[in-house]
Amino acid sequence: MVIDFNSLYEMPKEMDRILEMFRNSSAMQRRNSYPMVNVGENDTGYIVDVCIPGVSIEDLDLTLTARSLVIKAERKSPEGRYFRQERLAGSFQRIITLNVPVARDKVTAKCENGILRVTLPKEEEIKPHRISIEQ
Repeated sequence: MVIDFNSLYEMPKEMDRILEMFRNSSAMQRRNSYPMVNVGENDTGYIVDVCIPGVSIEDLDLTLTARSLVIKAERKSPEGRYFRQERLAGSFQRIITLNVPVARDKVTAKCENGILRVTLPKEEEIKPHRISIEQ
């Protein structure tokens, strides 16, 4: 009986191939979750901080819908030849769901040091109003 041990020698190559698949999938996951966002809430409203280094204000688009804040932007690819490029270029979009109505006319956005801060004040609560019934 002859036992073929060649498959044992191929095992390290196969493990490298499998590990490379996981490395590539985690890179795709990072790309899909870009940009990093912090969303906070206090008594008066929401605060959204978006990490967007290298993105020009002209390439940003903020849209407030009934229940969400949509952040769209494009980071242009720098010219030249790179040996390693970890900061991704291209367009991206993040949608932040809001649980309460927002005072649209009081929303502010400011970009400083690569951080976009959007402040979304909550709409004042609508107080119950008693309705009298005529006889």
